Amino acid sequence: MARTHAHTQGKSHSTRPAIKDAPSWIGLKPKEIVEIILKLSKDGLSPSEIGLHLRDEYGIPLVKPILGKSITQILNENNISQPMPEDLNKLVQKALALQKHLKVHNSDHRNVRSLELIESKIHRISRYYKKSNKIPTNWKYSAIIAQLE
Repeated sequence: MARTHAHTQGKSHSTRPAIKDAPSWIGLKPKEIVEIILKLSKDGLSPSEIGLHLRDEYGIPLVKPILGKSITQILNENNISQPMPEDLNKLVQKALALQKHLKVHNSDHRNVRSLELIESKIHRISRYYKKSNKIPTNWKYSAIIAQLE
């Protein structure tokens, strides 16, 4: 899949397991995996960070083939959900960091352009999440409002 604001194909990523079945070498039971996920979320990790933790420390490549649910679904079932989806939240945080940078370095034109690109990604993703009812339909990104959150 091509990048949103570049004419290149993204090549830098890890390869997902080829087989979608649960691996036979995992010694943990599904209940234990759910407990680990809940413990890591209480430690303040996001769903993607939980997945990385499970992969690196517990040797679990994917949660969905084992449990039949994703990490986000497990967190939602246990009432540990975030008010904003993780990817949208990370983009808003990145935009805030760039705005702080541009207040100090106001002649940095390259980052002015990158802020515009990030804000367009925020608007595009928020449109998708409004259609799928993951954020309220009256949610609106504004640079001034984002600084207050």
